[in-house]
Amino acid sequence: MRVLHFFKTYLPDTTGGIEQVIYQLSEGGPSQGIDNRVLTLSTTPEPARLNVMQHEVRRARQDFCIASTGFSREVFSLFREMASEADIVHYHFPWPLMDVVHFCTNHGKPSVLSYHSDIVRQRTLLLLYRPLMMRFLGSVDRILVASPNYLHSSPVLSRFSDRTEVIPYGLDPAAHPAPPAERLAYWREQLQPSFFLFVGVLRYYKGLSFLLDAMQEMPWPLVIAGSGPEQERLKEQAQRLGLRNVTFLGRIDDTDKACLLELCHALVFPSHLRSEAFGISLLEGAMHGKPLISCEIGTGTTYVNLDGETGLTVPPANPQALREAMKRLWENPEQARRLGANAAQRFERLFTAKRMCTETARVYREVIAQRSK
Repeated sequence: MRVLHFFKTYLPDTTGGIEQVIYQLSEGGPSQGIDNRVLTLSTTPEPARLNVMQHEVRRARQDFCIASTGFSREVFSLFREMASEADIVHYHFPWPLMDVVHFCTNHGKPSVLSYHSDIVRQRTLLLLYRPLMMRFLGSVDRILVASPNYLHSSPVLSRFSDRTEVIPYGLDPAAHPAPPAERLAYWREQLQPSFFLFVGVLRYYKGLSFLLDAMQEMPWPLVIAGSGPEQERLKEQAQRLGLRNVTFLGRIDDTDKACLLELCHALVFPSHLRSEAFGISLLEGAMHGKPLISCEIGTGTTYVNLDGETGLTVPPANPQALREAMKRLWENPEQARRLGANAAQRFERLFTAKRMCTETARVYREVIAQRSK
């Protein structure tokens, strides 16, 4: 079976949560008898065709970008060509140009759509886009969402509950080898013996300004690993607040990320808006057996992190609540260890890449069989 994944950005250009999901599905495909290919946009698409590990990626040139939506003339012909060779098309929502390409190419192949997030920030543009969006969502054969929390809280998905199925995101522990001893030793020298960790892209919805507010006059160290559009503003805020116990590392590679996850006391994930639909970083923390702190925003973050079982959940945009949760885990190491062990067990039960790939392959086969009838 050949599957075409279609999304606006992908590796090696970008490394966000949706890219990680596509990567896991693509790399897990061969074990399910599936050949996965990815079509995406790039501002520097040379080479236009490349391999990321075991799967092929083709990149159309992005002509311009408006409101986080990349546009490309070239992608229409490339999509038509690749869809004609595929047995099923797997869309990754949201990306308005994708809807246009879907209807303009009229490819006629079975289609599955992963609904990664509601459109939260561009509310004015959403009014214009909504008719096309609803028509597009109504045209696909099956919609996948990563948590029951998001399915029940999304005003859009409630319209399509009859064709929507919950398949949680997953990671492959085998693809995250144990941190090398020399790198662990390096980070032990660079950082405090124990610290709170945030890891991810520094975006507006990550709630990091509230986390910095929570750190005022607090004794414990915080490490922020990642880069993004909010990086300079956050550094200025930390300087303005006089936070000497906050370390910004910038973007790090997977080996160093594994080291930090191994060494940290707990993972803090303060995302405060529904743009954070799941939180792959929470899965990484759980995979390493760390207690989690996250916000209750009605999305998958609270499906991964169960309050009092795998970590603590707090109200969004609330520095005082974040501070109290961090204080509780810092001053109660035995409780922190217990919550971390529970998080690791829940990860093994629900959030492995093997489970995600197996369930997604089942949906592909069901959709193709239904179409054939």
